[in-house]
Amino acid sequence: MDWAYTVAGLLVGFVVGVTGMGGGALMTPLLVLLFGISPAVAVGTDLVYASITKTGGAWVHSRKNNVDWKLVGWLAAGSVPTAALTALALILLDLRDERLATLISGVLGVALLLTAMAILLREPLLKLARARKPSDGESERPMVLATVVTGALLGVLVTISSVGAGAIGMVALLWLYPRVPTVKLVGVDIAHAVPLTAVAGIGHFYMGTVDFVLLGSLLLGSLPGIYIGSQVSSIFPDRFLRSALAFVLLLVGGRLIF
Repeated sequence: MDWAYTVAGLLVGFVVGVTGMGGGALMTPLLVLLFGISPAVAVGTDLVYASITKTGGAWVHSRKNNVDWKLVGWLAAGSVPTAALTALALILLDLRDERLATLISGVLGVALLLTAMAILLREPLLKLARARKPSDGESERPMVLATVVTGALLGVLVTISSVGAGAIGMVALLWLYPRVPTVKLVGVDIAHAVPLTAVAGIGHFYMGTVDFVLLGSLLLGSLPGIYIGSQVSSIFPDRFLRSALAFVLLLVGGRLIF
């Protein structure tokens, strides 16, 4: 195992533990830009990595009764089929390495910019959403449809870039369900990411873009990193860290696009 990857996993895990976000958004571009790993392998490996790490988080939130499984089901109804179809399309297109790298780098750059904006606009959008007055006789059906469509869009984005299930999905949930306690939406976001990243990861496994040695090195560092970060998260100013993370993602996203 390459200990440089383990150290990278430790640092990313620490950021995730402190801020609650930034896993795929940091890990994938770090592997591509710092270690020179091909974008396809970075995305495929990160998807399997995310499915493993988020399974533990989903279990913890479920034990605390912080997961609304109905919302998870609505999101998965959109995301799992589109993730499978997107992976199938990538396999059937049989893109050559250079073309596939160009596609993934471009989508990854856009996903990072969207994630940065989601982090920066999270609180203003939440205040705006909570200020909305529910209309008389408001039906649940439009919310179901909007949730399924949100999941479908995340399925495509995450399968190509491994980014979006966290910050972008969370902002969408906050906008759609502003009166649901935030801790429950966090639980929904994490639980939904498990089947999404698993299906997308299986697709990348069939494409041959999952490096299991790299995966083991990342897990070796990130698991203790997440634990340490979660233990000291109260020490760090949350607003400053989120702003700093968004700024880094804006720079990296711009670098990948331009």
